[in-house]
Amino acid sequence: MANGDKRDYYEVLGVHRNASETEIKKAFRKVAVQHHPDKNPGDTAAEDRFKEATEAYEALSDPQKRAQYDQFGHAGMSGSGGFSSGGFGGGTPFGDIFGDIFGDIFGAGASGGGGRGRSQGRRGDDLLYNMEISFEEAAFGVENKIEIPFAKRCSSCNGSGAKAGSDPKTCPTCRGAGQVRFQQGFFSVSKTCGSCNGEGKIIDDPCPDCRGKGTTRDTKTLSVKIPAGVETGSRLKVTGEGGQGKGGPNGDLYVAINVKDHAIFQREENNVICEIPISFIQATLGCELEVPTLDGKVSMKIPDGTQSGKIYRLKGKGMPSLQGYGRGDQLVVIRIETPTNLNKKQKELLEEFARISGEDVHPIKKGFLDKVMDFLG
Repeated sequence: MANGDKRDYYEVLGVHRNASETEIKKAFRKVAVQHHPDKNPGDTAAEDRFKEATEAYEALSDPQKRAQYDQFGHAGMSGSGGFSSGGFGGGTPFGDIFGDIFGDIFGAGASGGGGRGRSQGRRGDDLLYNMEISFEEAAFGVENKIEIPFAKRCSSCNGSGAKAGSDPKTCPTCRGAGQVRFQQGFFSVSKTCGSCNGEGKIIDDPCPDCRGKGTTRDTKTLSVKIPAGVETGSRLKVTGEGGQGKGGPNGDLYVAINVKDHAIFQREENNVICEIPISFIQATLGCELEVPTLDGKVSMKIPDGTQSGKIYRLKGKGMPSLQGYGRGDQLVVIRIETPTNLNKKQKELLEEFARISGEDVHPIKKGFLDKVMDFLG
C-alpha cells in the first residue's frame, strides 16, 4: 500500500496522539484479538486489518519510531512496515503482547502448570510534558526547569503494597510466576496471570497510604536543555524520567515543544521572514534602514526604485539547523506604505509631480468617458 493510501496509525488503533505506551498496547491488543486470522479463517479483510494494526503498533510502540512518525508521518517510516522480521520475539516489540493476544484468541484464562518466572518485570509508563518556549529560545536554545509528577516507593509499606505487619501472599493461580502457560497445537503460549495481574503476589490487607499500589504520588524538578533550532512539534526524550517500573526499568519522559508566535518574525524551515514597512519616498529615492534580526539590528541599503514585495536576503541570520549544520537566512520583505490624511499642499505637490510624470491624476473626471467609448468601439 502506498504511503498516501495508508490510514493514520493513531486512527488505526483508535487512540489519541498523546496516548501512553500502555494505552497503545491495550488498543492494539483489542484490535488484534478481534481480527486475528486464526479467529477469522478465510476472511481477507480481517487479515488486512490485523496487518494494518500490527504495522501501526510496531511504529507507535517504539519511542524513536513514534517520534519520527509524529514529525514526518508515513514518509518517516521508510524501511518499516508490516510485520517485523523477528517473528513474535527476538528483539521486536511484540514478544510480550502476542502472548496475551494468543491467550485471548484461544480462551486460555485457566491456569497452567508452573510457567516461566517474571524475569523482565514491568516497565514504567512514558510521560508527555508540553512545554511552550519563545521564538528566541527556539533560535538559541534554553535550559528550563520543569516539575513533573512521579510515583515514589511508599514509605509505610516499603513498596510491598501490604499493610504494616502483613505480607503479600504468593498467587495460587500462577504460583508466583506472574504468568500462566498453556499448550495450543504447536504453540506453547504464556499469558499474564489474571488473578494477580502479573505481580505473582496477592495482597489481602492493602496498605492504607498507597492502597496496595506500593507507590505514592509526588513531584520532582528536572532541568531540561532545549537545543537551538527546535520548532513546534519537536519532541525531546529524557531517558528514565517517566513512570516508575515494577521490577523493570522506568519509563521515559517526552517533552513536546510549542514555539510561541513572534511579533516581528515568522519561520519558514530554517529561514526567518521579516516584513519591513517603508514610505513611498524611501522606496522611490532609496534609503538606509536598520533592520531587526535575531542577533540585533543590522544596517541595510534599500536601492531607489524598490517595489513593494521585493525580498532581500541576509545570509546566516536565520534559525540554526537542529542537526548543527549552520543557520538559515533572514528574508526581508519590503512593504510600501501609502500615505494618508494628506494636507492641501501635499496633494498639490503630488498632483504637480503626476503632471510632470505624464500621469492622469483624475481619470474619472478627465478620461473615463473616452475610455468607455474606446471599449465599446
